[in-house]
Amino acid sequence: MLTLERLRADHADALLAFERENRAYFARTVPDRGDAYFTPAGFAARHRALLAGQHARVCHFHVLLEDDVLIGRVNLVDVADGSAELGYRVGERAAGRGVATAAVAQLCRLAATAYGLTSLTARTTLDHPASMKVLTRNGFTPAGETTLAGRPGLLYIRRELAATAPQTPGNRG
Repeated sequence: MLTLERLRADHADALLAFERENRAYFARTVPDRGDAYFTPAGFAARHRALLAGQHARVCHFHVLLEDDVLIGRVNLVDVADGSAELGYRVGERAAGRGVATAAVAQLCRLAATAYGLTSLTARTTLDHPASMKVLTRNGFTPAGETTLAGRPGLLYIRRELAATAPQTPGNRG
């Protein structure tokens, strides 16, 4: 069973283990976070900063669990004026099973119902077709070109968030 939990201080160890385990996998399609991020001190500082931003309600961070094992994260950043930017990553072991689609669907519902948001944006690199599918399956449409750490990408937008996100095959949301 997939569940989203709001990021908490006690998620730090599992989240760092998840990020370390999937570092090379993620670096294939998204910009790497850099060596300092993966050190205990660097990660602890970053985790505290995320929690502070969440407390200030400028961000909403979530871990994705499957049978109580952390398999991904789904986040809303730059929250302002009813909008936010969506970001997500699912570990290699969970890839290809509809997990990201289901997690994004859950977060779209939360964005509307719990956080009062009316629109979301997201960005992905052009060499990440799986991410593009996740976004389109969840009602996002391409809105222009962008770059991510110097890599070409697309900007997506989803307006008029409703209490339920589109359901698709494989979406367990």
